Amino acid sequence: ETGSEDIDILPNGLAFISSGLKYPAIKSFAPDKPGEIYLMDLNEDNPRAVELRISRGFDLASFNPHGISTYID
Repeated sequence: ETGSEDIDILPNGLAFISSGLKYPAIKSFAPDKPGEIYLMDLNEDNPRAVELRISRGFDLASFNPHGISTYID
C-alpha cells in the first residue's frame, strides 16, 4: 500500500526492505499506518516480502523509515 522506500540485499540473498515513508505536504495512501520493515529471500523460486515484527517498546506510531542499511560482523 505505501510502497518501498529502500532495499538492502545481503550477500546470502536476504533482502531487507523499508516501507511507509511519509513526507510532509505529500499525499500518503495510508497516513495512519506506521512504517514497516520487510524481509525477502531472493533464493526462493517465488520470493515474497514478509513483514518483520518489531520489538515491544519500540514507538511504532512514529516509525517513518527513510532508507535502510545492514551491518555484517
